[in-house]
Amino acid sequence: MDKKNALRAGTLAAGTTLMMLLMTSPALALIPDDGDDPGPGLSIAETLGLFVALPIVLFLVITGLVMVLAKSDKKGQDTSGNVDVKAKA
Repeated sequence: MDKKNALRAGTLAAGTTLMMLLMTSPALALIPDDGDDPGPGLSIAETLGLFVALPIVLFLVITGLVMVLAKSDKKGQDTSGNVDVKAKA
């Protein structure tokens, strides 16, 4: 009985995916809309810079800011110096 349910679920998933692919259009990319004025394409270097280098640089800048602000915040909140941890006997 378990194989039958798995086969039914697989068939349903494949059928649903196939119907979705058949119903969607390719975004009508070949037929330009009124008012479309596409600019020049990006070079490989521009594409890599925009979609690879820029996110990495932004990540590093945000990480650096968080680290710097976290380190400066710890100096003012150090309360371990006034805590007595020795047992009283």
